[in-house]
Amino acid sequence: MKIAQFYKDNDIRLGMIHNNEHLTPIDFQGDMMDFIVDAPAYKPVGSPIPLDEVTFAPPLSRPSKIIGIGLNYSEHIREGHEKAPKNPVVFSKLLNSLTGHKSQITWNTALTNEVDFEAELAVIIGKRTHGGQQKDIMDMVFGYTCGNDVSARNLQFGDRQWVRGKSLDTFCPLGPWIVTRDEIPDPNALEIKSWLNGELMQSSNTSQMIFNIPSLLTFLSESFTLTPGDVILTGTPDGVGAFRDPPIYMKEGDEIIIDIEAIGKLENTCRTM
Repeated sequence: MKIAQFYKDNDIRLGMIHNNEHLTPIDFQGDMMDFIVDAPAYKPVGSPIPLDEVTFAPPLSRPSKIIGIGLNYSEHIREGHEKAPKNPVVFSKLLNSLTGHKSQITWNTALTNEVDFEAELAVIIGKRTHGGQQKDIMDMVFGYTCGNDVSARNLQFGDRQWVRGKSLDTFCPLGPWIVTRDEIPDPNALEIKSWLNGELMQSSNTSQMIFNIPSLLTFLSESFTLTPGDVILTGTPDGVGAFRDPPIYMKEGDEIIIDIEAIGKLENTCRTM
């Protein structure tokens, strides 16, 4: 199923997506975190809403952590003149960076003018796990969504660590919804693309990951506990703006779309302050 969080009367509600055309609210009183933990029975309530009339919330509003993976596609490593890591490169994005489908990515131009896009497959954890084994680790997954690991490159590269440059408010768009694990038998075989103002910038396949999803989940859960609702951004392919000649960064009024096969399109516009 495809399940989304949306706003109704300033409250977060849940709804199911049908035919990528409309959302039907369900009779569940709680948010996505509650839904993941409770695994409730539910039924539709109310009339279907056309998607262009839905105000989407981030598909998760209170995960315990957002984990990023760097340097996980060989071509991206080459374009950045980096060396392939022996183990996954792990960082975090702060929770204030969360935003949803059709929302604005915002930043202060006094702080940065080098705001980059990074198309990423996001994994949503469904069960608490620590020290999981690869053979059954995928049972811990609830589903998948599109992510954009937005990065202020001058801060990221200038700080010599990544958290600040990747954690400005609105710098973690997710959405438009979560597709549950049963609908995507092989998440390591999905086309992944980004489009900036209608121009194709990134085009790859999750099969090109250096560390696939089972190995990432095993590696992470050996180090710390993964809990329901945790978000794992699995890395970006080549084509990001920073390593183009000349660099291409997002600016006021731009539209950025992250497009992942079997999930959908995460769309955001840019606004500067």
